[in-house]
Amino acid sequence: MALAKNKKAFHEYFIEDRLEAGIELIGSEVKSIKAGQVSIKEAFVRIINGEIFIMGMSVVPWTFGSVYNPDEKRVRKLLIHKKEIAKLHEKVSQKGYAIVPISVYQKAGRIKIEIALGKGKTNYDKRDTLAKKDAKRQIDRALKDTYR
Repeated sequence: MALAKNKKAFHEYFIEDRLEAGIELIGSEVKSIKAGQVSIKEAFVRIINGEIFIMGMSVVPWTFGSVYNPDEKRVRKLLIHKKEIAKLHEKVSQKGYAIVPISVYQKAGRIKIEIALGKGKTNYDKRDTLAKKDAKRQIDRALKDTYR
């Protein structure tokens, strides 16, 4: 079950390659995320000095935490093997590619994030995708009505 999803990523990018990563969290951030107090709508991923970071991910401070709660939008390191980071860096250096967060979820008691390599869509592509989605929805409605 996903704790947070980024539906906007599918509208803005063609998703090519997905990857699961761990997140380096501090203290009460884990409790806050498990409670669903997380948002990745405006988040983005950057590779800096051979390490990969997520920026703009909002984790609401835990209400029962202390005064030492970490900042809501602090930069968090992602835990991925160096070979995978090198592959991503190679692709991202090409024009039009970006690394986008797709979802945050819990797996075996750990908080994981699914990131993806995405190629930016043009306005034409976005309209085309919406038109296909709308046509499919109308076909499904028509089929549903005929079987009643």
